[in-house]
Amino acid sequence: MTLLSRRHFLQSSALLAGSLMTPAWKANQKPLRLGGPIFLKSDDPEELAREHRRLNYSSAYVPAVKNAETEKIAAIRKAFAAQNVIIAEVGAWVNMLDQDAEKRQKNLAYVTERLALADEIGALACVNIAGSYNPKQWDGPDARNFSKDYFDATVENCRKVIDAVKPKKARFALEMMGWSLPDGPDSYLKFIKAIDRPAFGAHIDIANIINTPERFYKNTELINETFRKLGRWIVAVHAKDVHGKDVHFAETMPGRGALDYQAYIRNVTALPQETPFMLEHLRTPEEYDEARLFVIKKAAEAGIPLA
Repeated sequence: MTLLSRRHFLQSSALLAGSLMTPAWKANQKPLRLGGPIFLKSDDPEELAREHRRLNYSSAYVPAVKNAETEKIAAIRKAFAAQNVIIAEVGAWVNMLDQDAEKRQKNLAYVTERLALADEIGALACVNIAGSYNPKQWDGPDARNFSKDYFDATVENCRKVIDAVKPKKARFALEMMGWSLPDGPDSYLKFIKAIDRPAFGAHIDIANIINTPERFYKNTELINETFRKLGRWIVAVHAKDVHGKDVHFAETMPGRGALDYQAYIRNVTALPQETPFMLEHLRTPEEYDEARLFVIKKAAEAGIPLA
């Protein structure tokens, strides 16, 4: 072997060895697009966008705006884009399976409006839960929430909403739940296949699907499995935590529970698409500060910068 060819061989071998030692998540890793609610009392889109940046947020929930306010929608799009803040999601929190036919139709019309707003304002997703057959609580548990009727009705509802809007960019997604479908990656895949619409995406909330001791203690495996199976459809992720309490599980803020947050963040930032990681369900600015700083710390420990 000549000196030149030997040198080339050694260099190639070193590069190959380095690539084999680099984890897949690291090779594809993007900056973390953290987001969450803000408490600034302002209706000015530019002020709102700047406040997100002050908090190191590069993702946002949709500001208060109505579908008919076209000028305000345009102003929000422009202001948030200027600050490189993605509008992550538009919530549509109503029961699409209400047993009262009139209420059900009204709720479906509302969800349709929210998906139209998401597409117009440039949000990545409109998110709702599938609904519930619980007669007293719109999102409550019910044995029928795991039935074939529930699945079939949800497929029909999602198709109706998507087909009515025909969104160009925004995706319609169902939030994962522990007491109704979709309750994990496999049931979510069944919905994706059955709904059969490119505008249907996956929304991830690992805390919501910790519903067994095995999932609680093996949450790293659950996180990895969920992102492996649903990765290319994922449009947004909720950042919460969960801890064991007596004989059940309770939601808590990031850092006060047992979720493997480095695994969570690594999976989010390894997705092929930029994906918001959204704090939620906290009450005060101080609570959000604690959760935000914890997530930023865990990202730093994993060597992942903020967007």
